[in-house]
Order: sequence, then C-alpha cells, then structure tokens
Amino acid sequence: MIQKKICLLGGFAVGKTSLVRRYVESLFDERYLTTVGVKIDKKVVEIDGRQVNLMIWDLAGEDEFAKLNGSYLRGASGFILVADPTRPATVEKMFELLQKAQQSAPGARGVVALNKVDLLDEWRLEEAYQQQLQALDMPVLRTSAKTGEEVEALFVKLSSSMLLGGQGDA
Repeated sequence: MIQKKICLLGGFAVGKTSLVRRYVESLFDERYLTTVGVKIDKKVVEIDGRQVNLMIWDLAGEDEFAKLNGSYLRGASGFILVADPTRPATVEKMFELLQKAQQSAPGARGVVALNKVDLLDEWRLEEAYQQQLQALDMPVLRTSAKTGEEVEALFVKLSSSMLLGGQGDA
C-alpha cells in the first residue's frame, strides 16, 4: 500500500480541523476546537485503482503568537493551504505559509481550499489576491466543511497529484 503524508496549513480558525473531520468522519461541529501542535488522522482511499493510506497532519493555525514548526512538513507528499476569505488576513497568511511549505517540503504537491463557501456573501477576497490565486500552479477549490461542498474533491485532487509526482511512497 502506498502511504502519503498530507499537511493542512493555514491561519487561526480557518477551518482546517473541520475540513479533516468532514473528510475522515463525515462530521461537522459548529463548536470551535483549537488544535494544539498537530493532530494526525488517517484514511485509506482508492485513487486511480491504487490503495493509498493518507496520513493527514492537521497543524495548529499560525498567527502572530504561534509560528509553523517546519519540521512537521518534512516528508510531506502534499499540503492543503486553507484560508477563510471572510477574513482577508488569512488569505495573506496562506501565501506566507505557501513559501514555508515549498522550502520545507520541496517537491510536495499543493492545493488551496478557500473555505467557508457557505458564507460566500461575506467573502472579502481582494482583486490582488484573486490574481495571485490564479497565478498559482495548483488547484484552488471553494470548500465548505459545514456543507461538505468540494471537501472530497479537495483530497482526491491532491492525492491524484501526489501519485503522479511519486513523492513520499512508503
């Protein structure tokens, strides 16, 4: 069986834990749960006819008080950058974390989750950020951990990309 390590990166309270919980357990909880350090979940999936054991590392949100521990990214085959467009600062933080991810896990594949699409009317995604997102060489999905919209697709796209890249086979 192929094993792949995926890291979820993003600012504080963007919905990383909720996305993982929706994907792994098909559950959503309105209560906010702070991740301390890292929480690891796993899910075995079939991608392109192959069994893949996804090790999903939900890393604590980064803010001005807490910085990403780059060692958590070592050995990652992929990463999901999560932002909450109702809070533009989290989009900016996502771009900062992208640079860290590319330095700490060169060759890892990435996808972007613009989370909380169920609150689309409240999104404040500036034009400059929209242009930066379009310029990225990775898929950008509009997700909702609450409704489940595009959550499965997020992990499937990343998993397929990682299999094509061949990074982190175990």
